[in-house]
Amino acid sequence: MTAFAIRRLMQSAIVVLVMSVIVFFGVNIVGDPVDMLINPEADQEDIEIAIRALGLDKPIGEQYLFFLKNAFSGNLGKSFIFGEPALQLILQRMPATMELALAALFMAIVLGIPLGLYAGLRPHSPFSRITMATSILGFSLPTFWVGLMMIMVFAVMLGWLPSTGRGDEATFLGVTSSLFTMNGLSHMVMPALNLALLKISLVIRLTRAGTREAVLQDYIKFARAKGLRQSRIIFVHLLKNILIPVITVLGLEFGGLIAFSVVTETIFAWPGMGKLLIDSIQQLDRPVIVAYLIIIVLIFVVLNLIVDIMYSVLDPRVRLGDRKA
Repeated sequence: MTAFAIRRLMQSAIVVLVMSVIVFFGVNIVGDPVDMLINPEADQEDIEIAIRALGLDKPIGEQYLFFLKNAFSGNLGKSFIFGEPALQLILQRMPATMELALAALFMAIVLGIPLGLYAGLRPHSPFSRITMATSILGFSLPTFWVGLMMIMVFAVMLGWLPSTGRGDEATFLGVTSSLFTMNGLSHMVMPALNLALLKISLVIRLTRAGTREAVLQDYIKFARAKGLRQSRIIFVHLLKNILIPVITVLGLEFGGLIAFSVVTETIFAWPGMGKLLIDSIQQLDRPVIVAYLIIIVLIFVVLNLIVDIMYSVLDPRVRLGDRKA
């Protein structure tokens, strides 16, 4: 297990380094932030002073090496617009995005696994057919349209839920979050559900496919022949085996929830990292864009590493196959 984890950790470090090159050079060849920051009436001397102050007078390769050196000490650059460390700006917005992503992941687990399990065990029942048909909508409907329809119906027409903002916060066990207040939860329902729709549909179909395959396996037939209760067969024997691909997908999809919450945060004016990214792109605030993308890469890599380790714990054949390779 230790050797497996070390190999995965080394692979993750290489991925982060390669992605840092792609992200830095990709962002720095697009647009000119000086045009956004300098008064159009400024003379050439003022422009050159601003360029030197932003560190844009150096070759891009030298800029990257300077960025990489500072990154190892936790410095991902200073925002051109706010004049504050980019990492600090992102970390200030991260709790809001993490709340939204965790709530969406919770919905995907609580709704997706039971519905998929039922649809797999009783595939011909009317409820199962409705569930599978509805799950197709989760893949088909665009997120921005669903969000706007939610606001129109539940906020404007019915007045049940607030349409924008994060809501009140409270502190519990040293953690400050809007999850601990009813007002905060009411603000979170629509954006979290909007973000979770695709994941719920994915988990439903993945769980159903795994269940349909597992019920035909010999170990399930043997468990039934031994006279075990149906609940024990489902929750001990069947669920343990079908959770392996579900855990893998959910682990990676959680990173997607964090990275691709931009649309949802924009529609519902949720003060998270996604909204900060949109504002930074509009203003060509390169350090914030690069810092955001690097953090997202780290999140994906860490989640992938955790999923690999969990997968190897659930299925030891993964470790053995990796050792042979």
